Amino acid sequence: MFDLKGKSAIITGSSKGIGKSIALQMALHGAKVVVSSRKSDVCEETAKEINAACEGLEGEAIVIPCNISDKAAMQMLVDETRNQFGKIDILVCNAATNPFFGSLLDIPEEAFDKVMNNNIKSNHLLCNMVLPEMIERKDGNIIIISSVGGLRGSAVLGAYDISKAADIMLVKNLAIEFGPHNVRTNAIAPGLFRTDFAKALWENPEILKQSTASCPLRRIGEPDEIGGAAVFLASSAGSFMNGHTLVIDGGSTA
Repeated sequence: MFDLKGKSAIITGSSKGIGKSIALQMALHGAKVVVSSRKSDVCEETAKEINAACEGLEGEAIVIPCNISDKAAMQMLVDETRNQFGKIDILVCNAATNPFFGSLLDIPEEAFDKVMNNNIKSNHLLCNMVLPEMIERKDGNIIIISSVGGLRGSAVLGAYDISKAADIMLVKNLAIEFGPHNVRTNAIAPGLFRTDFAKALWENPEILKQSTASCPLRRIGEPDEIGGAAVFLASSAGSFMNGHTLVIDGGSTA
């Protein structure tokens, strides 16, 4: 039920962290994956790791760099994926940004716009670029990586949390509109994970202890614990999941 053989997937922001794990796990389950982020050299290293792990299997990884703040670059990502793989079965919108830490009173307008453009608008545009072929084929899968920040407020991550809440609603609307065409759309909302994005919250042992104090499992998550969830949502194992947000946070929001 978790077999992804014959499927092709784009995963944005997949050169490291959660995106890398999603690309690796999908490839290990048979998918052909596109490793994509702004830096091509890091993408190449990740693709090499994935292809080495998949030696003898059907899964494989290629590199198509893309800056999600550039609409033309996103269209190129989609077009080149079709050129190389022939189709796009799975889209994972993982790339995001958070350039500001502090009060909403203090966030510069440029930083607020960057968060909204990269974390919401780019997902909307990229989904629209792949949806026509999925609708025509009557088969497709979209996963947007949100955050537990989209489920609760924050005094220091307000803009980021707003954008991640919007992603959850984007998923609901896409699910309702395109579900009748057998295109499933879901979100994953990670809690605190061991990624570069959250390094400030786990690198220092004392801060890590504070950060995990409210988590029933008393630890942070590892990227592969998201990769497995993405495989579930993209495969027939998750074939009746549509319009929902899978919260993976060790029980913190409970």
